Amino acid sequence: MVELYNHSKMANLLFICYITILSNFITISHQTFSEELSEVISINQIEKTTHLHFYFHDIVSGKNPTAIKVIGTNPYDFGATSIFDDPLTEGPEPKSKIIGKAQGIYSITAQNDLALIMVMNFVFTERKYNGSSISVLGRNHVLDDVREMPILGGTRLFRFARGYALAHTFMFDIKTGDATVEYNLFVKHY
Repeated sequence: MVELYNHSKMANLLFICYITILSNFITISHQTFSEELSEVISINQIEKTTHLHFYFHDIVSGKNPTAIKVIGTNPYDFGATSIFDDPLTEGPEPKSKIIGKAQGIYSITAQNDLALIMVMNFVFTERKYNGSSISVLGRNHVLDDVREMPILGGTRLFRFARGYALAHTFMFDIKTGDATVEYNLFVKHY
């Protein structure tokens, strides 16, 4: 009888150990959702600041527009929204060398003013920046000479990007609505 009691006690002890080990394993395996990597990322990587200068051509007229209105009838009314896939060029001329695309959405978000919310990616196609992108989200008060918008991130060469974009209207055609905007980006990245 004593031997049976010891086997039963031993079986219970083993069962409790098994459950404890299993619950620890399950807890450990679920903790892989996130992992702090700050030390790993900082090793062998130096933060750089890059200045990019280019022109954005927003063409709303003609047979091949690069921006189309998806909401609203009047382009300057509150809520008017456009989607764009605009060329980025080295110089202000539309025939200047293309270095990428600006792709995104802008909407008029002010009821009594001409201010846009800009949600866009600058996608680069030239030299070492080919395939890299920078994401911008911010308010664009188009009547100001220079507008500042934050850089929220990027890909490839611009991973962990942060900084700011300065926009200046280089040319605006009141009849067609076409515009050329000069951009200066100051980007911190690794």
